[in-house]
Amino acid sequence: MGLTDPASTLPGVGPKRAEALASLDIHTVGDVLFYFPFRYDDLQVKSLDEAADQEKITIKGIVVADPVVSRFGPRKNRLNVRVQVDRAVVMVTFFNQPWLKDKFTQGMEAAIYGKWDAKRHSMTGMKVLATQTEDAPSMAAIYPANKNIRQSTLAELAKAAFAKEQGHIPDIIPQVIREKLRLHSDEQLIQGMHWPKTPAEAKAARRTAIFREFFLFECQIQSLREDSQLAANGLAIPFDNQQVRGLIKTLPFALTTAQKRVVNEICADMRSPKHMNRLLQGDVGSGKTIVAAIALYAAVTARFQAALMVPTEVLAEQHFAKLTKLFADFPVKLALLTGTTKGKQRKATLEGLASGDIDIVIGTHALIQKAVDYANLGLAIIDEQHRFGVKQRQILQDKGLKPDLLAMTATPIPRTLAITTYGEMDVSTIDELPAGRQPITTTWVRHNQMREALQRMQQELNAHHQIFAITPLIAESEKIDLQNAEQLYADMQKVFGKAAKVALLHGQMKADEKDAIMRAFSDGEIDLLVSTTVVEVGVDVPNATVMLIMDADRFGLAQLHQLRGRVGRGKSAAYCILVADPKNDMGVERMQTMVTTTDGFKLAEKDLELRGSGDIFGDKQSGLPEFRVADPVADFATLSAAQQVAASLFKTDPSLSAPEFAPLRAYLARQQQLVGTLD
Repeated sequence: MGLTDPASTLPGVGPKRAEALASLDIHTVGDVLFYFPFRYDDLQVKSLDEAADQEKITIKGIVVADPVVSRFGPRKNRLNVRVQVDRAVVMVTFFNQPWLKDKFTQGMEAAIYGKWDAKRHSMTGMKVLATQTEDAPSMAAIYPANKNIRQSTLAELAKAAFAKEQGHIPDIIPQVIREKLRLHSDEQLIQGMHWPKTPAEAKAARRTAIFREFFLFECQIQSLREDSQLAANGLAIPFDNQQVRGLIKTLPFALTTAQKRVVNEICADMRSPKHMNRLLQGDVGSGKTIVAAIALYAAVTARFQAALMVPTEVLAEQHFAKLTKLFADFPVKLALLTGTTKGKQRKATLEGLASGDIDIVIGTHALIQKAVDYANLGLAIIDEQHRFGVKQRQILQDKGLKPDLLAMTATPIPRTLAITTYGEMDVSTIDELPAGRQPITTTWVRHNQMREALQRMQQELNAHHQIFAITPLIAESEKIDLQNAEQLYADMQKVFGKAAKVALLHGQMKADEKDAIMRAFSDGEIDLLVSTTVVEVGVDVPNATVMLIMDADRFGLAQLHQLRGRVGRGKSAAYCILVADPKNDMGVERMQTMVTTTDGFKLAEKDLELRGSGDIFGDKQSGLPEFRVADPVADFATLSAAQQVAASLFKTDPSLSAPEFAPLRAYLARQQQLVGTLD
C-alpha cells in the first residue's frame, strides 16, 4: 500500500465511509495521515482539589464496585462506575456507551477523562484513557470533523494508516532543507502531530507542518512560473514604440511616474518571448485604465488582436465608449461583445474576430464563450480579476496563441496575501494618484445624526449631482437588525422622492434589470441610487458626489474604500458618509481609520490586522488557498521563509532533476502543476 492509494483500502472504509471522508477532502491514505488535529486536550491527571467546576480533567483511581448499566428512556442508558481517587469516591457516569462496562472490574486501576461536577463530586465520563493493561496518553488529539464522520473514526483511521505505512513514508521536503531548518521527517511529523507525548513535542511537529504546507504551495507556484516563462509557451509582441509614444502624446494629461513605470514593465513583458502573467494593482482612481489602453494599442501595432474582459455590461460599455474616443484618430477597429449583443451585430462581431478584422474587443464573460474565435489574440486583459475564476482566465488564454495575460485589480493587496494569492504572477503597482484627482471628504456619523447626512445629500441634489446610498442587506432579517435596501429605498423616497428620482438596485434582480438601472444612473436619469454592494465595481459616474454607506461597520475597510472610490471621479468635491453604531472598540477604530486614511494599501493592511484575510476581497472571491494547518497572516514569517526556499530551489534546479528531489517532483506531478519535462 502507498500514500496515493484510495482511503477505501484502509480497514473499515466502505463506500459510505469513503464518501464521508471525501466531504472532508480526504481521498487517499496520505490524506488520512496528513489530516492533522487542530488542538489537543490535556489528559494529565489532576488533583480534585485543583479542579474547577465543569472543567475537563483526567482522574486516576481504583474501581471500588462493579459497573452498573441502567436505562432511563427509549434508546438511552447510563453506565455508572465508582472510582476511589485518593480518599474520596467519585461516581463516574458514561451516557449511551454500555460497551464500556467490559473495561472495568472491581479492584483495577483506571484513568478516565471527563467533565468534573464539583458540587456533586461526580464526573460525566468522556473517554477511558487507561486500565491496568494500557498506558494513559497525556494528550488527546481533536480533529476537524463534521456531521458525516466522528472524531474517533478519524483517530482510528490515522492509526491504521500509520501502522501500514510506517517505514515507507517518503520525505517530500529535501533532506538538505530539513537539516538546515531543523525540520522533522514526514514520518516524525505524522507521529508528532497525531500522537504527541508532550505539548513541546506537538509544538515542534506543528512548526514542521506549517512550513511543509507553505513550502509545497510555494513549489506549486514556482512550477507555474517556470511553465509560463518557458519561451516555447510564450508570445513575443514586437510592438512599434514610436506609434505607442504617439498615442501617449495625444493624452490630455501627463502620465504619473508610477504609470510610466508600469507601462514599461508591461511593454517589456510583451516584447519578451516569455509568456506574460502580470497583475496590475492600483488604488481606486490611480489610472489603471489608461495603462491598459496603452498595452492594448501596443499589441495592435504588432498586428495582434487584444481583448479586455470586465465583470459587468455597463462597465464594458463605458470602457468601449472611452476607448472609441481615445482611438478616434488611430487606425484601430474596436468592438463590444456582451450577453446583450444580439442578431446581426453579434454575427458581425464574431466574424470580425475570427477573420482578424477587429483589433480590440471589449466585453464581459461573453468573450470566452465557445462560439467566439480569434484570428490572432496576443493580449488578454482582465479587469477586477478577482471577480473571475482561474478557469475563466485560462479559457481566455486558450482562445489565442497563449496570449500574454494582464490582470488588473483596484483592491490593494497586502504583501501577506499577494504571496499566496498571486505568487505565480509578476506584480506591477501604481502607487500614486494622478494630479487633479478630487479628494473625497469622509465623515462618520451615528444613526441618531442622520439629519446631518441628509442635509449634505440635499445640498448635492440641489447642485444637480447624483448620490449612491449603500446598505449591506437585501431584505429584512430577524437575526440582524440592520437597515436594509428595501427600507432604505422607502426612506429615501419619503425624504427626497418629490425632488429627485430614486431607484433601487440589488443582487436578486435579473441581470437585464440591474443593467438597465445602472445604465440609467450612469446616464443621469436617476438622481439617487439605493443599492447593495453590486455597485462596488462596474460603474463610473463622474457626476456622483456622495457615497452614503449605512451600517458601515458591517463592511471590511477594503470594501468601504472600494465603495468610496465610486465618487470623486468628476470635477466637483465628493463626500463619503459612513453611518454606523459600532458595538466595540475595534469597530470604532475601523470607522476612525476610514475617516483619516485615504491610502488603499494602508487600509488593506489595517483590515488584515483587525479582521483577517476574509475581508480583503469579500467572501469566497479572494482565490486564497485553503491551508489546513498554516495561517498566512499569523504565520507570515514562515510563509516568507518557505517562499524564499522554494524560489531558491527552483532557481538552482528548475526541473527538479536531482535524485534527492524525486519525492517532491512526484508530488508536484500529482498536483498536475508541472508540465512538459516535469510530467
